[in-house]
Amino acid sequence: MKTIFSKIIDGEIPCYKVAEDDRFFAFLDISPLSKGHTLVVPKQEVDYIFDLPETDLADMMLFAKRVAAALQKTVDCKRIGVAVIGLEVPHAHIHLIPIQAESDMIFSKPRVQLSPDEMSAIAAKAAEAFE
Repeated sequence: MKTIFSKIIDGEIPCYKVAEDDRFFAFLDISPLSKGHTLVVPKQEVDYIFDLPETDLADMMLFAKRVAAALQKTVDCKRIGVAVIGLEVPHAHIHLIPIQAESDMIFSKPRVQLSPDEMSAIAAKAAEAFE
């Protein structure tokens, strides 16, 4: 059965897309820790990130680096934090989280509430900065 991320990649579930190439996909987290919180996923459905072939993992990090650079141009932040937890969805993914402090990376804290218009604007601006 397809993961929710595969359904997003295939366009079966709508998302706020930030970037895409032939192997990877980036979209805004719908329950963000901060404005601009983005998920980077491989199009290949692999449960655990460290089960990806080495070259795919390296290429995914390079893709994430480009997405992070676009986010820094889009959202006011000191850094883009990176997290890999891998328990929420059985599809490898990297969290890119715009942060001001380390405490912005605590996943148990309340999530930011953004309107669909705000999410669309962030995704569009980040997508433009990605290219």
